[in-house]
Amino acid sequence: MAEIRIEHVTKRFGDLVAVNDVTLTVEDQEFVVLLGPSGCGKTTLLRAIAGLGMADAGRIIIGGRDVTYLPPRERNISMVFQSYAIFPHMNVYDNIAFGLKMHGMDKTEIDRRVRQSAEMLHIDELLDRYPNQLSGGQRQRVAVARAITMQSQVLLMDEPLSNLDALLRLEMRAELKRLLGDIGVTTVYVTHDQIEALSMGDRIAVMRDGTIQQYDRPTVVYDRPANRFVGGFIGNPPMNFIQGQVQREDGRVAVCIGDFKLALDATAQSLLGNYDGKPILMGIRAENMEVSAQPVADGLRVQVLVAEPLGSQNLLTVRMGEDTIKVSTHPS
Repeated sequence: MAEIRIEHVTKRFGDLVAVNDVTLTVEDQEFVVLLGPSGCGKTTLLRAIAGLGMADAGRIIIGGRDVTYLPPRERNISMVFQSYAIFPHMNVYDNIAFGLKMHGMDKTEIDRRVRQSAEMLHIDELLDRYPNQLSGGQRQRVAVARAITMQSQVLLMDEPLSNLDALLRLEMRAELKRLLGDIGVTTVYVTHDQIEALSMGDRIAVMRDGTIQQYDRPTVVYDRPANRFVGGFIGNPPMNFIQGQVQREDGRVAVCIGDFKLALDATAQSLLGNYDGKPILMGIRAENMEVSAQPVADGLRVQVLVAEPLGSQNLLTVRMGEDTIKVSTHPS
């Protein structure tokens, strides 16, 4: 059992509150991503879980044990860093085996674990090589192999793919997701890359200014953001925001955008039924709109400012009244 419970954790650096009263739970064998812009507190929170930066307030519980003020070596965790931190004077085998040797494990068990993890990561033919003989992707695999060889309760990963090129990141995302699913380790993964978060995480904690803005499954975070920050941060392009006003007429609720009246489905009508005459801010994804060259019923006239062909889609920048929004269309 390796559930992680973070209870009202706060971390300060002088007058700066880097993590502010954060509470969340990572279930046993769950893959949770801490996502947010630079300076939001995600790495500081990860370091608090690891014991590399002690929390100033709150509690951190791993596997039912309060580890808030324990040093890293007593927390039964492994870490993978952005820089990989593999030793240049050791070959791949010795790099993977290093932690096991420090724990005084016998040579037979060390050899078994090293070869098992190397095989899982497809680097079993590289065990005699040195880091300067490896590609970036191979060095990243060595760092992951060293971490999983320890068979710790918890794996903490701090932007491990950010140094790789785009194609290699794509390959390693799938590789890591498969591997961590196979070994069933509780994982906390820090990234500023929303594609990594959406594609890899069981749940995503979106952070801003040291607080959790939303903590939920990727589909929920994407489709039903908790606030404007989450909607504007998640998605490429980010969610469009449009000013409108609620109007009730003949028992039906609609939203007026300038001279245009947007009809609503039953769910939206029930949500906005008590907002008659009030201004609202609507969020809509670029792919949730359709474009027609001809006037259509319930359609809104827009002016196309820029068209960007992107292969599988075209991204249009259009002006709608006083708002400029993004619309995604399929090439025709």
